[in-house]
Amino acid sequence: MPPTPRRSTILEVARLAGASKTSVSRYFGEERDRLSPSLQARIAHAAGTLGYQPNQMARGLKGGRSKLLGMLVADIRNPFSVAITHGVEQACRQYGYSLVVCNTDNDPEQERQHLDLLGAYQVEGLVVNASGSPERQLHTFISQGTPIVLLDREVDHVEAEVVGLDNHLAIDMALEHLADQGYQAVLYVSEAPQQSSTRQKRLARFNHTAEQLGLIHSSSLLANSDGTATLQALSDFLAAHQQHACAVLCGNGTATLTVTRLFQQLDLPLGKVGLMGIDELDWCALISPGITTLAQPTDAMGKTAVQCLMHRIAPHVSSMPAALRFSPTLIERGSTQR
Repeated sequence: MPPTPRRSTILEVARLAGASKTSVSRYFGEERDRLSPSLQARIAHAAGTLGYQPNQMARGLKGGRSKLLGMLVADIRNPFSVAITHGVEQACRQYGYSLVVCNTDNDPEQERQHLDLLGAYQVEGLVVNASGSPERQLHTFISQGTPIVLLDREVDHVEAEVVGLDNHLAIDMALEHLADQGYQAVLYVSEAPQQSSTRQKRLARFNHTAEQLGLIHSSSLLANSDGTATLQALSDFLAAHQQHACAVLCGNGTATLTVTRLFQQLDLPLGKVGLMGIDELDWCALISPGITTLAQPTDAMGKTAVQCLMHRIAPHVSSMPAALRFSPTLIERGSTQR
């Protein structure tokens, strides 16, 4: 077998460049400007010739800074999670940080293990989209001076900024739109709310606002991935309100996908039975005549979460964002046009 390639060292770069080890260290650190242009050029040429790459982890730990931010994602398969992770990663790059993403699969035990891992990596800040109630571990991070931002979901007894959608506004916008379109009865479909403060708030606001608007309303929780229970709930809801214009409001992208499949299974025409979802998904424009959605500004939300962290880590490079709760954008399509 061929020998394993050996990493070149900082000492070898120094020798080839005719420079001191300290100068090479400064070149790859934050003191490059202290070196003359000619010395910088020699070091750059030597590093390129040897294929030298500095060990950023070791450098960070030696200086007490890892230049890493950690992110916990409750479900990486959720389109919302994918979109908002993109916004977080973009912002990390802007500030010169790398991002370590851990997917918990909505499993509190995995969440605890990932938090231990992120602690071992000595992340300088943490963005948490919680799947359980990891308050003890988050308190440990906070006591060590590691700033935390909660994304979309709150965690009981944890004092931290919460960045996310204005859930009350989103539900109000959705129901007012459906009422304006002439729908009189609305079924709300959501994933189980027990582990998500966001789902709890949206469901409670749905019941409140639907009653205020005089809408006939009910709700169904997705108990499994194939939507069997929701299929029965949808059929019963439509049968009970045959004399009314009925619509379904989906609490997130996962619910929208499940309900769209149920519409096809029941051969329900979009529009005659209205369909609307929170979260804009790429395919919503492709299902004729298009599915009306409330789009979340996921990039802005992700960048705001990182900006909050950076304000705690380095106040001189980032101010505290003016707003942490965001308004959705109504994207009206044929599924709510009667």
